[in-house]
Amino acid sequence: MNKRRRLTGTVKSNQMDKTVTVEVTRTFQHPLYHKVVRSVKAYKVHDEIGCNVGDKVVIVESAPVSKTVSWVVESIVKVEIRKESIEAVEEAIEQAEELAAEEVALLGEAAVVLEDSIEEELEEIAEIVADEEGAV
Repeated sequence: MNKRRRLTGTVKSNQMDKTVTVEVTRTFQHPLYHKVVRSVKAYKVHDEIGCNVGDKVVIVESAPVSKTVSWVVESIVKVEIRKESIEAVEEAIEQAEELAAEEVALLGEAAVVLEDSIEEELEEIAEIVADEEGAV
């Protein structure tokens, strides 16, 4: 294990390319008033793993990657399953079912039209056969 600082925080944004914003919360006792204080700081972190919003991650100090990024995601501690993504999947499934139902209805109509045209062709063939039998 090396001497680099490691912090644990929650991913708050992943809208940048290979960079996420991680919020690290720390609690400490105030030196003068002895009250427990919570402090929240946001870090821009280089992300090669592919974190999503809400994931709990361990970040480690590194050489500067860019002007504002000097931390790297080391590992994902807990993966967040977001309710919005589940709802989006359910909506997509409903839309697919509706499209499938519409396609089945269209195929049913096409089958009826096809049956009608086949019956007309068979009637024409029967008339032609009857005319040929009468001629013979």
